[in-house]
Amino acid sequence: MGQINAPQPVLLILAAFSRHKQAFTWAFEQATAAWGPVAMTSPRFDFSETDYYEPTMGPGLSKQFWAFETFIDPARLSEIKQQTNHWEASYAQLDQHAERRPLNLDPGYLTLAKLVLASTKDHAHRMYLNQGIYAEVTLRFQHHRWRAWDWTFPDYRRSDYHEFFSQCREYIQQGAPRGRST
Repeated sequence: MGQINAPQPVLLILAAFSRHKQAFTWAFEQATAAWGPVAMTSPRFDFSETDYYEPTMGPGLSKQFWAFETFIDPARLSEIKQQTNHWEASYAQLDQHAERRPLNLDPGYLTLAKLVLASTKDHAHRMYLNQGIYAEVTLRFQHHRWRAWDWTFPDYRRSDYHEFFSQCREYIQQGAPRGRST
């Protein structure tokens, strides 16, 4: 019989997705108030892999990632996804933009071996967490590089995303505050 152990704390990642600068600013303020300082910020990446989001979010979208200083218990991912869904709805209710969904927030976490994202949608490759939230391993780190699965979203296959996630791995390896967990 295997020994049951508590999981190692993980690096919380948040992807903010919008076409409005003020939406990014608002999301950053919400996230840092809730989860503390950001350890790493990605560039704002142009999002052109699909037009799936245009009907609700408009054209000219971009995505930015934030990795937080304080590591979390991975079991909190469901609670965090609930919180980001609430933030999305709150921002939309401010009615500052014409789009029905001016902000999309996708939380996840990173370990040395994988990037996990939360979702409200079930699919064959997703595991149910609780409270209507699922999780998937979106990328895996293997043979010194990030590798996609068949189900990995097209933008998460990008080398510029992988470069940021590799910087996050280095942050973990350099002895980031792994013992701290919220």
